[in-house]
Amino acid sequence: MGYDPNHFIGSPYICWNQTLNLRLALLLSRRVFEDLRTRVFPLSRLMAPKADSSKKADPKAQALKTAKAVKSGATFKKKAKKIRTSVTFHRPKTLKKDRNPKYPRISAPPRNKLDHYQILKYPLTTESAMKKIEDNNTLVFIVDLRADKKKIKDAVKKMYDIQAKKVNTLIRPDGTKKAYVRLTPDYDALDVANKIGII
Repeated sequence: MGYDPNHFIGSPYICWNQTLNLRLALLLSRRVFEDLRTRVFPLSRLMAPKADSSKKADPKAQALKTAKAVKSGATFKKKAKKIRTSVTFHRPKTLKKDRNPKYPRISAPPRNKLDHYQILKYPLTTESAMKKIEDNNTLVFIVDLRADKKKIKDAVKKMYDIQAKKVNTLIRPDGTKKAYVRLTPDYDALDVANKIGII
């Protein structure tokens, strides 16, 4: 491959700067052509890359694999970064020994302090309570202050084998709790009162 000295002389690289020496321009052009002639390009750059047929998987198998991965859900979880509240590092104490006490710490198992005997203290036998029995099919009890309506209902069921429809409670001025236990239509409050011994 030859080179033309007029290639750089008539070009705008020389025209715009008259101070550039012609000899320098010729040397520059010669160097460019020699550089192109002696440069070695790797064969892989000149040739198009071959498609690897071994890596190309069957589209059906690829689709089945993707569907399985989607169905199983995410297989990884992002671990939350622990917030450090101290500037010092310590080895964690991970040893956990099985409990083998030499003596029991509690001598007797704890008993239920609020059983049905404790919840229902006694039935009221006042005139207003009797009127409630006759007119509203309702029994009146003095109960424990800590007892709620659910516990009162369960205690009545356990002690007298009667089903309560509704329970209303109030705390009297003397500090005791009174419960109005309305029975279901299946039970008669008068019969239950006779059975208990109120009347």
